[in-house]
Amino acid sequence: MALWDHVRNGEASAAWPRRDAEFTRADGSAFLRGSFGLPRSSNDNQRYVLDEGPADELDCLRRVLPTELLRAAEARARELGIGADRVLIQWGVIDEEAYLRRLAFHTGIAIEDFSRIDRRDSPLRDHQIAQAAEFGLIPLRQHGRLIWTLAPRRLAARTLCRLADERPDMADRIRLTPSSRLDQFLLHKADGVLGRSAADGLRERFPQMSAAPAAIERLRWRRYLRCIKGPCGIAALMLLPPIFALDAWSSALALWFLAFIGLRLAGSFAPRPHVKKLRRMPDHQLPVYTVIAALYREAKSVAPLMQAINALDYPREKLQVILALEPNDLATRAAIARLGPMPHVQVLIAPATGPKTKPKALNCALPFSRGAFIAVFDAEDRPDPGQLRAALDAFRSNDTDVACAQASLCIHNIGESWLTRMFAAEYAGQFDVFLPGLATMRMPLPLGGSSNHFRGYVLREVGGWDAYNVTEDADLGFRLARFGYRSVTFDATTKEEAPIRFRAWLGQRSRWMKGWMQTWSVHMREPRRLWRESGPRGFLTLNIIVGGNVLTALAYPILVVAVAAFIAGLFRGESSSIFADPLMPLHVATLAAGYLSTIVIGLMGLARRGHLRSGWVLALTPLYWGCLSIAAWRALWQFWADPYRWEKTEHGLTQDRPSTATPRARATHPIKRQRGFQR
Repeated sequence: MALWDHVRNGEASAAWPRRDAEFTRADGSAFLRGSFGLPRSSNDNQRYVLDEGPADELDCLRRVLPTELLRAAEARARELGIGADRVLIQWGVIDEEAYLRRLAFHTGIAIEDFSRIDRRDSPLRDHQIAQAAEFGLIPLRQHGRLIWTLAPRRLAARTLCRLADERPDMADRIRLTPSSRLDQFLLHKADGVLGRSAADGLRERFPQMSAAPAAIERLRWRRYLRCIKGPCGIAALMLLPPIFALDAWSSALALWFLAFIGLRLAGSFAPRPHVKKLRRMPDHQLPVYTVIAALYREAKSVAPLMQAINALDYPREKLQVILALEPNDLATRAAIARLGPMPHVQVLIAPATGPKTKPKALNCALPFSRGAFIAVFDAEDRPDPGQLRAALDAFRSNDTDVACAQASLCIHNIGESWLTRMFAAEYAGQFDVFLPGLATMRMPLPLGGSSNHFRGYVLREVGGWDAYNVTEDADLGFRLARFGYRSVTFDATTKEEAPIRFRAWLGQRSRWMKGWMQTWSVHMREPRRLWRESGPRGFLTLNIIVGGNVLTALAYPILVVAVAAFIAGLFRGESSSIFADPLMPLHVATLAAGYLSTIVIGLMGLARRGHLRSGWVLALTPLYWGCLSIAAWRALWQFWADPYRWEKTEHGLTQDRPSTATPRARATHPIKRQRGFQR
């Protein structure tokens, strides 16, 4: 049951006075629609305009701010379909708390600071707290009465002004509060409901799709037995079959490897459909867009990240930016504070509940996202200015079953070392060549961890991110497929920073390998159900791409040793060794095909990026695969010993950075800010 239905239908109404119940039934529905501009259909791109009348929300500022400024704000509000108060706040002319003080004085509505409020004062059930965060509204019981407490959004301030004129008796049953205070209460003082949901929400809703441990710990020997199904099962898959059926196992491994190579080549050479360029959407038709970045120990990267976000070609008044931080990361919090007031930026401190992972931080931000679409960026990301509009065009060009659009990731510090060059070739082949072809073939995408753009309601429907999966992106791509949704790629780029040194690269790649093991083991718990829900495309993609990545990396050293021994025998003149192992030519061909396919796809990607002069690094593919194998075996051990550890990749170390300027601390507007209303 939705939040407004819960209150309107009078759950637990026996404790509420009759007068409050009448207000809820008679005025609650219209009040909520007017306050929040709730869409009347599932069309994400509709214009949220419910009232084009005079901007009554500016009456409290008539003799405080210049008339020209108020007229400009009203015109912009009418153009965008939002409240003029939101325009002034986003312009940085006045901060939210200062505006609410003026509004409270004008309407007679009090301000709630939550200093004496706790979880018991709200009649909402735990699962409805997330809706309170989404809509900025929470009902509270005070002195035996039901009080609506809200952080005004969209046209809420206008509705309140008219309500105060028409029904002055209602003012004592409404409270105003800044978004920051409401968010603080919901995230940290509501008995940890949102923190627990961020950590364990997916496990509670869809336990078979989560990598979380069992909710109730069983006996130790059963716990160990359960672990055998995961990493030990993979190790047994690698080591036991050769003991009993060496030829059969080596043949199966070679065929699996060839299937992996074949699917990569098929995707890379799949013809791309012609994408029709759509008309640029005017600002008033654009939906609210939420950008989320989960940051941890990223003090060096915050300023360039905010500069890139501020450069996005999107109306600031319709852009919500959420930075999710960890409670002990004081350096990053200080770096954000040094940037100055940013009205469109919301800083959330994730509760210290559950694992300290990026997906848990993203889940903490999800209930507070107001956008019809949600984009995820990493600290080191530098997205193209037009990426949000390009993502909307990708959704507009496809059916409503497309839930995610993946932008291309490109390495900008390609010249730092041979590792960064190889990383750049790998990314170019993956995001510019292979994934677009895979999407054309309507196969599930193992998403990249950044520059994913989602339909907000779909993200909530499928349970958000798995807080216990250290490659939450790949897992989410397959979970979307199991719910009947598709992912696509689109032509936009996000520049990223690759690890420069082997130690940093190894930690990052081990985490990715461990996450792919988690993803494979989670979705293969019930193979028949996976086949039924995702179809043969999803089943084969999971096993060939995700499983193939892990299995080939683990098997690589064994295969190299066998082929090396075979070649050494040929050089020694032992020609009979060719007939001693009739499968050896298959193994040699498999290894050669793997090298050649990687080089071809990498060169195709580098050519599209204009970095073909760095293609020489692909000659080091055998060495790079050896590094991948080290990471895979290290990940296998971690999968057994420490499955939920998040190995942090440090950013901001490269000297080869894209050109950046000092980020502006606050939004600018042609009309000068009024003194006394700056935060």
